[in-house]
Formats: sequence, structure tokens, C-alpha cells
Amino acid sequence: MNDTKRIGRPRGFNEKDALMAAMNVFWAKGYDGASMKDLTRAMGISGPSLYAAFGDKRALYLKTIDRYADVDACAPIVAFEAEPDIEKAVRGFLTSVISSATDPGDGTRGCFLASCVSTSVGQVEGVDERMEKAIDGTDLRLAQRFDLEKKRGVLPADFPSRLRGRLMYDMRQGFVFRGRAGWSGESLMEDIEDRVQMILAI
Repeated sequence: MNDTKRIGRPRGFNEKDALMAAMNVFWAKGYDGASMKDLTRAMGISGPSLYAAFGDKRALYLKTIDRYADVDACAPIVAFEAEPDIEKAVRGFLTSVISSATDPGDGTRGCFLASCVSTSVGQVEGVDERMEKAIDGTDLRLAQRFDLEKKRGVLPADFPSRLRGRLMYDMRQGFVFRGRAGWSGESLMEDIEDRVQMILAI
């Protein structure tokens, strides 16, 4: 009977919400530290429902990586792309990075890829290629924003979009590292204007 396949799945089950909940567990506890009990509790589903919808723990983990990389789950990039003024966009990107890197919250500080996924490269099959794709994709998205300003005439035609995008990404990872090491948001914000000018320097 088809109905038996739905046993264990609570009414109102939302796979996208459950996937985000699982991502937060992995983010806070790491791949090895996240137990199936942790995951099912956070996702609000039973073990059979988890396996039916997402597969085993490894498959679920890979799906959380894909979701973070493929949708607007990264607040700094969303902030960068949404602001029409390029200087404000760069500042908004860095400010969002610092905020997420220093918010004590629930353990999901910084960037999911940098804080959690990078530690499982070479350890969990399927992670390596996803990390490479995510990094390249982020570099491209950042560069495309600069390219847009070049088309508008705001930035000169020879502005090194790709290089400055990579610089922003590298700054972001540095902020994440310092934030997880205990640096305060106030201390990280002290030189933000210099960094903005460094990124936009012609």
C-alpha cells in the first residue's frame, strides 16, 4: 500500500526547512559530531522519514552543502548583490561577514563551507568536488557584480573583477577565522573602510 510508505513522516513535513535544520546541526557540531538523533530532532522527523527523503547521513550532508551553495543561503553574498551602490555593496558584504563571524548565536558562525565543510575535505566522499565548485562559483558571483559596474561605467574597463572577487573571498575567510578565534565584531570593524578602498582601488 502506498500509505505505508508515508509512515513516520509527520503531517506538514517540509523538506527544505528540514534540510536547513540539518545544515545548522552539521554547522554547529561538524559532520562527525552530528548524530542521527541530533539531526532527526532538529529536523522534526523520524529516522525512517529522514532516510526516505534524504538517504543516509552522508547523503544528507552532501544535500546540505548543495543547498547552501546553490541558493541564497550566504547572507554576505546576498547583501553584496542586492545593494546598487558598489561601495556600499562591498561594505555591506564585509559587515555581514563580520556579523555572522562574531555572533555567538547557536554555533553557526561564519560560513558553513569554511567552518564545517572544509574540515571534511578528503574525509567524506563527495565533499572535495563540492568545495571546489562552491569556491569557483563564489568567485564568479563576486566578479560578475564588479563586471556589472564596469558595464555601467562606474568601474573602469580594466578593473580586475576576478582578482578583487577572490580578494573579497579571502578577506571573508580571514574574518571567519578571527571571529571563531574570539575576536569581537568591534575590533574587526576598525579597519573596514581601508578594506573597502583596497578592494575598489583602481
